[in-house]
Amino acid sequence: MKPWIKKTLMGIFGASIAVGGLTACSSGHHQRGPMTAEKMAEVRGKMVDRVSSKLDLNEAQKTKLNALADQLEAQRAAFIGKTADPRAEVQAIVAGDKFDRARAQSLLEDKTRAVQAHSPAVVNAMADFYDSLNPDQQQKVRELMQRRKGWMARG
Repeated sequence: MKPWIKKTLMGIFGASIAVGGLTACSSGHHQRGPMTAEKMAEVRGKMVDRVSSKLDLNEAQKTKLNALADQLEAQRAAFIGKTADPRAEVQAIVAGDKFDRARAQSLLEDKTRAVQAHSPAVVNAMADFYDSLNPDQQQKVRELMQRRKGWMARG
């Protein structure tokens, strides 16, 4: 092969690698910040549809699955709290020259209280949903949980 052809091919190859790398690392398509209510509703709808199709749920079971999704959403909202920017709360703990132990402990206690307050409702909703499944559906749940690090994992 002639040297100029090699150089041209290497140049094209190198340029395509550079463009591909920059495209992959660009931040134009990544979401920043917390999910909007619309995005959360979209994700929830997809989750309910996916679980419903995998387990072949009837309407009563879909109702219980939606109740579980409601409880999970309520727990998530309580865990996040009233803050507009949860990341800023955590960053404030390490903003000074010393770790703000009191603020960190207070944040931890708030989050623990939120989880403890909403966990019984989540557990009850999960139990109601699981108990409404027939034995074949329950077995399918167990099998899906064994694969791919959990039954809701992608891949």
